[in-house]
Amino acid sequence: MTDKIVEAPIETDQRKDPPVAQQLMRADQDRDHIRGGVHTDLRHDSAIKHVTGRADYCDDIPEPVGTLHAYLGLSERAHALIRDLDLSAVETAPGVIGVLRAADIPGVNDVSPTGRNDEPIFAEEKVEFWGQPMFAVVAETRDAARRAAKLAQVIYEDLPHALDPIAAREADMGYVTPPLTLKRGDAKSAMEKAPHVIKAQMKVGGQDHLYLEGHIAFAIPGEDEDVMVHSSTQHPTEAQHMVAHVLGVPSNAVTVNVRRMGGGFGGKETQMNLFCSVAAVAAKKWNRAVKIRPDRDDDMSATGKRHDFVIDYEVGFDDDGRILAVSGDFAARCGFSSDLSGPVTDRALFHADNAYFYPNVLLNSHPIKTNTVSNTAFRGFGGPQGVIAAERIIEEIAYHRGLDSLEVRKRNFYGDKGRDVTPYHQTVEDNVAPRIVDELEASADYQTRLKAVKDWNSKGGIIRKGIALTPVKFGISFTATWYNQAGALLHIYSDGSIHLNHGGTEMGQGLNTKVAQVVSDEFQVDIDKIKITKTTTEKVPNTSATAASSGTDLNGMAALDAATQIRDRLIAFAVERWQTEPAKVHFKANAIEVGSEMIPFADFIREAYMARVHLSAAGFYKTPKIHWDRATGKGRPFYYYAYGAACSEVSVDTLTGEYRVERTDILHDVGKSLNPIIDKGQIEGAFIQGMGWLTTEELWWDDRGQLRTHAPSTYKIPLASDRPRTFNVELANWSENKEKTIKRSKAVGEPPFMLGISVFEALSHAVASVSDYSASPRLDAPATPERVLMAIERLKREA
Repeated sequence: MTDKIVEAPIETDQRKDPPVAQQLMRADQDRDHIRGGVHTDLRHDSAIKHVTGRADYCDDIPEPVGTLHAYLGLSERAHALIRDLDLSAVETAPGVIGVLRAADIPGVNDVSPTGRNDEPIFAEEKVEFWGQPMFAVVAETRDAARRAAKLAQVIYEDLPHALDPIAAREADMGYVTPPLTLKRGDAKSAMEKAPHVIKAQMKVGGQDHLYLEGHIAFAIPGEDEDVMVHSSTQHPTEAQHMVAHVLGVPSNAVTVNVRRMGGGFGGKETQMNLFCSVAAVAAKKWNRAVKIRPDRDDDMSATGKRHDFVIDYEVGFDDDGRILAVSGDFAARCGFSSDLSGPVTDRALFHADNAYFYPNVLLNSHPIKTNTVSNTAFRGFGGPQGVIAAERIIEEIAYHRGLDSLEVRKRNFYGDKGRDVTPYHQTVEDNVAPRIVDELEASADYQTRLKAVKDWNSKGGIIRKGIALTPVKFGISFTATWYNQAGALLHIYSDGSIHLNHGGTEMGQGLNTKVAQVVSDEFQVDIDKIKITKTTTEKVPNTSATAASSGTDLNGMAALDAATQIRDRLIAFAVERWQTEPAKVHFKANAIEVGSEMIPFADFIREAYMARVHLSAAGFYKTPKIHWDRATGKGRPFYYYAYGAACSEVSVDTLTGEYRVERTDILHDVGKSLNPIIDKGQIEGAFIQGMGWLTTEELWWDDRGQLRTHAPSTYKIPLASDRPRTFNVELANWSENKEKTIKRSKAVGEPPFMLGISVFEALSHAVASVSDYSASPRLDAPATPERVLMAIERLKREA
């Protein structure tokens, strides 16, 4: 499967045993290669800590004497006026220090990430979803605060509520943010002239992030206006700005620290703003450290999720199954405020083509307001909802024309000039989707297995099988162009050890490991010489969220820039010190070669320090070439595309609708991988999470608007037993990014998520067998066993 995995930095302190350290340093010079450079397998730097429980998270930070605990008081109506909020019983409860309401906010009562002023910390006159915070209790213990929060007496005046996009549209709830239209050609005219037209609707469910570590913030007051906030956030800079906004102080008074997160998946990009702000306000009000950590039920009720979509699509195509025109309307359940619904629904349109060329296309987003928690970023950021619409269109054409869906996919791939422009007018310049699919078709033995599946189903048994091979083309970059920048701070100390800090956040994805590999490679030193410290707004300012699969692309390049600056200074020093030429100075494994002399890295750095060479640098990077004009729906929002394909086979019990995934084969394009073993882990995890979104993970609100699937007992993520019985994952080892990304690698966080669609399509294929593949089953997502069974029964009736 892979070459030998290189050990991550060994967790020892060589200062305790100088002789051993010196022996190791001498041994370094005897090796030709460093440990942990780029393009090699290297385990996650915190892997041992993760599995032994020694990794420190926010809740593990020692609490100062006198630490207080906050807890939110949440609404129990989906839409209502607050006629009276009596907190007297709360305030007099045992252990309670005080309460916070909207009037206690010293700055602005808003944490909207888009600046639309539509997301109050505490509701004042009206609540707009079940679970909306109305106040916070601050007590001596978390248990006391939690119990007291339940004692509030609230008198509501109920208002009509709408929970889903269809009901909200009928109630004329309006949009939370302006919609987007993408168009090219004349879809209406081409549709009228098309030999065949299909028009239908698909419902695609949302998804909870269910990160292992829930939301948490820990604020420690400082002197004057200062406050330090430890948090589990993907976006420290935004948390910093929001806390400052809420406190009414400048950003330089707020420091936000993130050592690591226990998962994020987009759910900690904006949602942590609420908790950071509450903790900070309380800390400054009572001048004591304050921690806030909701339990899982309240975490799931009060924070946003993946957007549900209702997609109305129409496709015109010819006798051979080639697409002539596509139109689509993408209505999203956005919740009560804008949050990130604008860019999420935009990206759904960006990926509504997936890997296919639409000669004529018209796509519209509908970011609809609903009386539910505001939905937010989630791995793929709207892209998966667009991709699944494209795959449904392919499936519709295949069943209509009596063709295998893979053949229809191939006939509609992006191609050469004339078939290489997206609906947003970006030219696809690096299309490797056909090669990826062809190679996977062969390695997964798709055609032979397809025949075997059909032969099995022809016997008419209770267990039906299905198989599907689906591709993904995923654009990489923030569509908000200004976020495509990053900074890094690099120090080399006089003993040769290296300190690295960058603006990205580590949430288990291996970002810190990869960035350290980049620096290790640049200086040609073993990776255990490099220490990456917590992400903090004190060291790298104005950082972008670790999101959009861009963490390594951006922060890796910023770290490389910092390393290059120091490297250039060191070369200049060597030229002057040894009276030689730059071409004769080479960085070798843990040493510097100057002419015929080999100087150990630590010794060389010591000499550079004594010569007053500056051994620190701030690196910076901004993604080139990208631009986007939302008003015209045209531009180049993505620097490049990442590609992949998955082939999945399933078995379905037609009496119960239950199913299992028998086998999945994946071939994925990560460019020239920085760390193949970590990339494979990301692909495996993304696939399983994508499969869960489309199969077992169902969000359900009752008629009153209360989320009922608010804990692992009712919300079902995939178990280890749900993984494919045979699971093969390979990287396209021939791939190399055509763009000048970090060491020619490609992003890996989000693109493989869409590969889970192969399971959804395989389920559809199995269901279709009960009517001899005469019609598209039109499964809605998630394809729970209940939905699968209902689709089977419907096709039997219609056959």
